[in-house]
Amino acid sequence: MITKGDKNKARLKRHLRVRKKIEGTTVRPRLNIFRSSKHMYAQLIDDTTGVTIVAASTQDKELKSDIGNGGNVEAARKVGALIAQRAKEKGLDKVVFDRGGYLYHGRVQALADAAREAGLEF
Repeated sequence: MITKGDKNKARLKRHLRVRKKIEGTTVRPRLNIFRSSKHMYAQLIDDTTGVTIVAASTQDKELKSDIGNGGNVEAARKVGALIAQRAKEKGLDKVVFDRGGYLYHGRVQALADAAREAGLEF
């Protein structure tokens, strides 16, 4: 039987394998995603300096009142649109996508599609 801990260990191994290959820069930061059962988190990270430039999540004050459940596809779409909007305000339009070891499906795909529609270029 596969437990939740085993699944997360496998995800972390996939995440580290992907992180060897991609790196965010000042010009093209890394769009990192974290997905929990109740919330979605996204942040733009400059790996050269180790700084988070912009962040958005289902727990932000702007979204919390609009979203009943933060762990669904609709909430992920709103987080994607919000992270793209905040990136545009900082003058960023190109990013490197880091799916965090998750399958590109469901909430992860919805967040990425919403960010693209709002103007981010992957």
